[in-house]
Amino acid sequence: MVIEGWTQTLGAGPLLLIAAASIVVLLFLIIKLRMHALVALILISLATAFATGIPANQVVPVLVNGFGTTLGTVALLVGLGAMLGRIVETSGGAKVLADYLIGVFGEKRAPFALGLASLIFGFPIFFDAGLVVMLPVVFAVAHRLGGGVLRYGLPAAGAFSVMHIFLPPHPGPVSAAAFFDANIGLVLIAGLITAIPTWYVTAYLFGLWTGKKLVLPVPAILGQASEEAESHPPRFRTIIGLLLLPLLLIFINTALNTLASSGVLAEDVKEEQWFQVLRTIGETPVALLIAVLVAVFVLGTRRGKDSGAIEKLLESSLGPVCSVILITGAGGMFGGVLRASGIGGALADVLGDLGIPLILAGFLIAAILRIAQGSATVALTTTAGLIAPAVALAGLSGMQIAALVIAVAAGSVVVSHVNDSGFWLVGRFFGMDVKTTLKTWTVMETLIGVMGFAIATIIFLLAGIGS
Repeated sequence: MVIEGWTQTLGAGPLLLIAAASIVVLLFLIIKLRMHALVALILISLATAFATGIPANQVVPVLVNGFGTTLGTVALLVGLGAMLGRIVETSGGAKVLADYLIGVFGEKRAPFALGLASLIFGFPIFFDAGLVVMLPVVFAVAHRLGGGVLRYGLPAAGAFSVMHIFLPPHPGPVSAAAFFDANIGLVLIAGLITAIPTWYVTAYLFGLWTGKKLVLPVPAILGQASEEAESHPPRFRTIIGLLLLPLLLIFINTALNTLASSGVLAEDVKEEQWFQVLRTIGETPVALLIAVLVAVFVLGTRRGKDSGAIEKLLESSLGPVCSVILITGAGGMFGGVLRASGIGGALADVLGDLGIPLILAGFLIAAILRIAQGSATVALTTTAGLIAPAVALAGLSGMQIAALVIAVAAGSVVVSHVNDSGFWLVGRFFGMDVKTTLKTWTVMETLIGVMGFAIATIIFLLAGIGS
């Protein structure tokens, strides 16, 4: 949120100190004093807004804007995703999928199977949407095999994360490619070379290792199937179809947006009614709504459930996720305050003249901005805009520019912590407290960013030798 008529007078140093202090105090309130995360986030957001000099009459609008902007993307997604997950889980459908995966890959390779499925689903689908759709399957496999939720959840979540970070048509690499005038095809190649080994090491192997150390119970947030439902489960193809339906619809939207932004489609086509309708149907909330309606019919009405029972089932899915939604929104509020305070712009000015190699500068600037204000998108776009003139003058090859896109994207994902709404989303869905989320999710995201940068640097150097 840009505050009209107000200019930040504090320098980068004081702003950084305020941001660091606010994060430390927030962690102290939640971890040591056991204050509820929602209350602590609102309190610290309010204090930070005043400390950074935001005008008093704009403090509440800034807080509400940060909260509302996050909820605008999260609330419908989580709510509808929870409804779909509850229907699939309680019908016995998730168990059917779990049994199939275990039958094909074996019990020992179940985490790998979940990660592989998530990699495939994550190619066209944004991180949060894909994770919400996969959760019932992850939970069902964890219930069936035991060993805790992290053993199965981290490889799946990590798979969606690496695809979202490194591969077009996801917004991060696409926007960086636009700033650098990079070839999207080369970015895709560099992204695949980076994403696959990065997932295997930092999500799959790390997930197995962490799952052994921290055996957390499987959350009951999506409910459980009754014995009757498990004895008469739906068909495998029915459940696969239900889970693929929203992903397919979202993919249509993503593909159309990519074709439009790349200039493949003519301008007059973008104004056609059919084009706009297909894009709307493929928007994540609409796609999930359609999937919920189809699931209600296929797994509810057609299987003999009366409308009252279905309504109670859907209602029961919302209670457990209210905390997830509100705390995620409050995390977005905190990040919004840090952005409105001008910390991103101040840091960008200070970091813009770093006398270090271009690819390292891109990674470090994106990483510092990410840590400071929480938003990966803001960190990436700010960094890309900052170094774009240097990229244009550097005389780099097409593959070197693609590697630079990946490096900046890698920096924008490290150290996901309390000012990142995704931190709260994953932590609450997996039933983790703040300390555990920091030891698992934050570490995994940082490993993903660091290894991704290392691979991007190798690509950059090899492309330089060959050019």
